Amino acid sequence: MNLPNAITVGRIAVTPLIALLPFVNSWPLRAVAFVIYIITAISDYWDGMLARSRGLVTDLGKILDPLADKLLLLGTFIPMYLLGGGRATWSPFAAQQAFSFDAASGGASRDFPFLTPLGAVGLPLWVVLVVLGRELLMTLFRQLASKRGVVIAAIGPAKWKAGFQYVWVGSTYFWFAYATWFLASGWTPARGASYRYALWFAWFNGIVGTVAMVIAVALTLWSLVLYARRYGHLLRGAAVPAR
Repeated sequence: MNLPNAITVGRIAVTPLIALLPFVNSWPLRAVAFVIYIITAISDYWDGMLARSRGLVTDLGKILDPLADKLLLLGTFIPMYLLGGGRATWSPFAAQQAFSFDAASGGASRDFPFLTPLGAVGLPLWVVLVVLGRELLMTLFRQLASKRGVVIAAIGPAKWKAGFQYVWVGSTYFWFAYATWFLASGWTPARGASYRYALWFAWFNGIVGTVAMVIAVALTLWSLVLYARRYGHLLRGAAVPAR
């Protein structure tokens, strides 16, 4: 096993930690989950670049790399939905009611939604289904293309989609740790400037995460349309036109 494949195996090995640590009501452990995710996201780019630049692309790597990507996507979206956008009946922290910097706010159906100046932004189920559904469709489509001798390479919008998705997920994981730390500190509006600065930072993170989510979802759909236009011939059994 070469170095890029070993890095990919490492990404697969730490995915359960990334998926499970956010469910522990501890800001240090949620911060660890955030750090592990960032390292994993960077390694995803690095191992591919290393394999291509050093001629270390292998059949095993072609199998493991997309598997690692899909497992990481599923492993992050489960806590993102259950903690950041799931209904109270599904959330393991439903007993805590909703998280909010506003001590006067009542309970709601989400524990850790993004906070923005315009209000809380959770993760709707339809967004989860769109993102995961697109990945499932592309996996099946690539397998069909492979059987017909066609390799479907990543296109520009798909690469941008992945980048914004990393920012979106990273912002969410950071928010889990930051919000938990804020709650543990017992800060309230009566704390004055410290509270305001913390709220402004929460808004900044929420804006970044929300914008990244919107762009990632838009690119998810747009890239799927482009793939269908370019390779839709395969569904009818026709050859892809030469370019």
